[in-house]
Amino acid sequence: MGIDRVKETYTSEARRIAARSMDNLSQTRLTPTALTVSGVFLCAVSSVLVYFEYRNHLFFYWLGAVVFVIGSILDILDGALARAGGKTTPFGAFLDSTTDRGSEGFMLGAIALVFARHGNETALAFAFAAVGGSFLVSYTRARAEALGLRGDVGLGSRAERVVVITAGLVLAPWGALQWAIYLLTATAWLTVGQRIWSVRQQLRARG
Repeated sequence: MGIDRVKETYTSEARRIAARSMDNLSQTRLTPTALTVSGVFLCAVSSVLVYFEYRNHLFFYWLGAVVFVIGSILDILDGALARAGGKTTPFGAFLDSTTDRGSEGFMLGAIALVFARHGNETALAFAFAAVGGSFLVSYTRARAEALGLRGDVGLGSRAERVVVITAGLVLAPWGALQWAIYLLTATAWLTVGQRIWSVRQQLRARG
């Protein structure tokens, strides 16, 4: 419960800052969909950059990390812009959730290819597991909320996964990328378990 309270605190603060930063943008013609598309495009570009790490480890890993962070921020702020400008739509929410999975999938796929190139089969297997776990984290939340339940428990939500991936890319020239993927996989699947347990408890409390 202590961890959940910490997460709730910094999540609420991040949302407050995002909402404030979107106030001015909400008065412009910029749409949440434009942010969504731009975010997923930059995440795709970042995955291509990471794939070419063999040409220059430091340059391509770091540039990929920077572009990935920018793309992920845009993909996260689209919801804040929609709320600030009263531009929320069911299709916008659907598109946002769908592209979130694509953005992360691009990067994890590129990282898996890097592991395959270097013959690191253990890290490659964990990269596949990370993809499955990350997708299930989002799926379990969506299914819980469709049942009218809270589905955002656990530490491995998208913002935390972006931080772990970015840290792994920045430190990748020194061999840290595989450890970041190990951590990402563990936290993602732990979060899936936490959300399944949480849904079970909420349903039992409902009677």
